[in-house]
Amino acid sequence: MSRMPRPVRFCGRIRGFEAMRKYLIVIEKSGMGYSAYSPDLEGCVSTGRTLEETGKNMREAIEFHLEGMRLEGLSVPEPHTYSTYVEVPA
Repeated sequence: MSRMPRPVRFCGRIRGFEAMRKYLIVIEKSGMGYSAYSPDLEGCVSTGRTLEETGKNMREAIEFHLEGMRLEGLSVPEPHTYSTYVEVPA
C-alpha cells in the first residue's frame, strides 16, 4: 500500500498546491435569475440563471479577481466576513 507524501509548507504556500481560502458569498434573487457578491472582495460580482450556475460563476469571478490582484502586485485580502441567521417572531 503506497502512501502519498505529506505536503511541505513553503513560503506561505504548500509546495505544489496553493493555499485555500474560504470567502463568503451572498446570493440574491433578481428579476432575471440570481446575482452574487462577496463582502470581502470589493467589486467582485457575478450572476446566473440558477443558484448552482450563480455559485459556479461566482467561484470563477473570485479566482479571476484574485489573479488580477496578484498581477497588479496587490495583496490578497484574508476572508473576514461571517454570516449567521437570527430567529424573530413573525
